[in-house]
Amino acid sequence: MEKIHAVYNSRFSNLHEIKISPLSRAYTFSDSVYEVIPFSNSEIIAFDKHILRLEKSCNALDLLLDFKKTTKEILELISISNLKNGYVYYQVSRGVDDIRSHIFSDNLSIETFGYVVEHVFKSQKLKVMLCKDLRWHRCDIKSTSLLGNILSMNNAKKKDCDEVIMHKDNILTEGGASNVFFTDSKTVFTPSLSKNILPGITREILINEIKDAGIEVVEDEFNINDLKKAESIWLTSSTKGLAQVSDIVDLEVDLKEDHPLYLRCNKIFKDKFLGSC
Repeated sequence: MEKIHAVYNSRFSNLHEIKISPLSRAYTFSDSVYEVIPFSNSEIIAFDKHILRLEKSCNALDLLLDFKKTTKEILELISISNLKNGYVYYQVSRGVDDIRSHIFSDNLSIETFGYVVEHVFKSQKLKVMLCKDLRWHRCDIKSTSLLGNILSMNNAKKKDCDEVIMHKDNILTEGGASNVFFTDSKTVFTPSLSKNILPGITREILINEIKDAGIEVVEDEFNINDLKKAESIWLTSSTKGLAQVSDIVDLEVDLKEDHPLYLRCNKIFKDKFLGSC
C-alpha cells in the first residue's frame, strides 16, 4: 500500500498508522469542520482564502484553532509529500469526549487531522441529476456533516450519474460537492451566496478572474426553469476545477458541448491557477 503522509494532533506519520478514538466528536456527532487545499505545479491555489474559510467555519462552531500551527502543518504535509499536484484534506474537531454526550465539556482539547494525496485536474463531462436539497440550514459552514449530500449523490449514482444539482422549492442551491454555473451566449450565471450554499473558493476566484477579463457574471436567485434555457452548465470545486455538465437525466436541456463561453472561462482559470497541468 502506498504511504500517505498525514498528521494527527501535530504528530506526523503515515495515514494507516494514525489511530483516532471512537469518542472523537467528529465521529459521534460530526462536530467538526474541514478544508480541502489544492496545489498544482507545486503552487498552492488560493491558500489564504482556504485558511480564511477554515477560520470562518471554526468560528461558527466556536472552535479555537491555532491557525499558525495549522498553516505550518499543511505546508509541511505538501513539502514532505514531494508531490507536484495534489491536495491536503485538513479536519478540525472539538475533541474527544470521556463518554458520548450532546453537551460537550468545556475542557476539551481541539483535535486536528490532515493528509496529503496526489490529484491532477482533468477535463470532465458530468452526467447529473436534479434532487431536493435535504441538508441542514447552515451549508455555508464547511462541516463534516454531509449525510444529505451523500444520500443524494449515491441515489444519483444508481442512475449512472456523477453528481447532483440541488434545489429548495425549485430554487437552485449547489451541487453535491460543487457550485453551479450556467450560461447563455454571453453571460455567466450562478446562484448568489446564502446559508444554503457553501462559499466555494474556486467559485470565488473564478468569478473574480472572468470579471476582470470582461465577462459579465450575474449572481442571483435562479430556479430549475433557468437551467432549461441554459446553453452550457458547469460545476466548480477545489478538485474538479471547471467540469462541464453533459446531461441532466431528469430535465430536458439542450446543452452545447464545449460552449465558447465555457471554454474561455476554463482557459482563464487554467492559465491563472493550473499552469501547464
